[in-house]
Amino acid sequence: MCGIIGLCKTKDDAVYETYDGLIMLQHRGQDSAGLVSFDGKRFYERRGAGLVQDVFREDDIRSLRGQYSMGHCRYTTCGNCNDANEAQPFFVNAPLGIYMIHNGNLTNTEEMRALIQDNYRRHLRTDSDTEVLLNVFADQIYTVIKKNSRKKNMVDIIFQATKMTMKKVTGAYSVITLIDQVGLYVFRDPNGIRPLVMGKKETTSGTEWMFASEDVALKALGFTVVRDVAPGEAILVNHKNEMIARQCVKGELNPCIFEYVYLARPDSMINKISVYKTRLRLGAALAKQIKAANLEIDSVMPVPDSGRPLALQISQDLGIKYREGLVKNRYIGRTFIMPGQAMRKKFIRRKLNTIELEFRNRNILLVDDSIVRGNTMKKIIEMCRQAGAKKVYVASGAPPVINPDVYGVDIPTRSELIANGLSIPEIQQIINADALFYQTVEDLIESARFGNPEIKKFHTGVFDGGYVTPEVTEEYLQKVEFQGRGIQKKYEDIPLPTV
Repeated sequence: MCGIIGLCKTKDDAVYETYDGLIMLQHRGQDSAGLVSFDGKRFYERRGAGLVQDVFREDDIRSLRGQYSMGHCRYTTCGNCNDANEAQPFFVNAPLGIYMIHNGNLTNTEEMRALIQDNYRRHLRTDSDTEVLLNVFADQIYTVIKKNSRKKNMVDIIFQATKMTMKKVTGAYSVITLIDQVGLYVFRDPNGIRPLVMGKKETTSGTEWMFASEDVALKALGFTVVRDVAPGEAILVNHKNEMIARQCVKGELNPCIFEYVYLARPDSMINKISVYKTRLRLGAALAKQIKAANLEIDSVMPVPDSGRPLALQISQDLGIKYREGLVKNRYIGRTFIMPGQAMRKKFIRRKLNTIELEFRNRNILLVDDSIVRGNTMKKIIEMCRQAGAKKVYVASGAPPVINPDVYGVDIPTRSELIANGLSIPEIQQIINADALFYQTVEDLIESARFGNPEIKKFHTGVFDGGYVTPEVTEEYLQKVEFQGRGIQKKYEDIPLPTV
């Protein structure tokens, strides 16, 4: 779950709007950020650890010249987040100069890493699967050039190499590249697990193009949303700003359903589905469960921010007043994507504060988007009781999370998940709630599918084992956990920022 954006301008430097768009995607990654631009002759790059506004100063932006630009904000799932060398974009200079940014996770990274180092004789400098993907892609370009140098132009070569790459790598990948002699080039995995949307803007000097993880970035910059990049599709915007799209391999849309529960902004449309409307429907489904329990509830209260649409709908359906009792410090990052249990626990109290008058002698229904590790919810319930709540009921917009995610969300081991191996009453006891309601998998799927009935399957593996790529078996999951794919230990000693 990273934020990626690419932009082709007709006249001016593209980096200024790319930077603004990357700010709109900051919620998708807080560990590091990178920008690269191209003026037709050379690339200009800047990347570093931290938030977008901290990595790039005015002088940095001014130095990134050219009508083509792309940016990345990183959420670490592979490698060390505290290593600036792991920040994207990554670069190779052969057979062409190629910069790449990537959102997702490969599921055959180690196999591809061995292939690159042993067969392709390429050196890898980091643990990032993006660097692996880039080198696989570059080698496929080299292979096509070597076999067909007199028969195909460079555009055909790039599309053919993408097809070959898609047949080698597995997992989730939405990719944006800048390629010397070619242009801005994007492609999406055959299952469309991670989002990628295309937009355009008509100007007096021609058409400008933008690609981003979420359409909020496009709309904020005055671009009209054209469509989502299709699964298995690649799109090129050449140096004349002409758009060329080709279906490289057969694809079927199987998006990650967690995007609609938590990851995406509520004002986004992803795969023709409104994130906000989906969350309202999730609230309506929960309201039916809660009503059947016949509890005495004084007020419905969201855990800000992503729990708010659900809580509003529950309040409306139950006829119980809606109240804001938890105040969020907006200068603290998202604790779910904050690495390391120790860091998450330290931040929870700094992130939220209570309005005591809304809790005193009242029965409160807390509504959150999901309960993953349970640390945040347990601490929030404790805060509610300290503020004077008589009873604290909890509703989760997502079903119990019982499996790791292998497609780009930091849910690495089942041992970290509070719902793994426990019943709902047992979880309720651990977090010290007076009642606990979870969304059902069936209602979750239907809430999202209502927005786009053409989607036959979502990635729901974290809830029910419904992974969308066949290599993700129980044996694979055990191997991932045994190898310690999680990144928790690398963060424990990072000092907390002053708030």
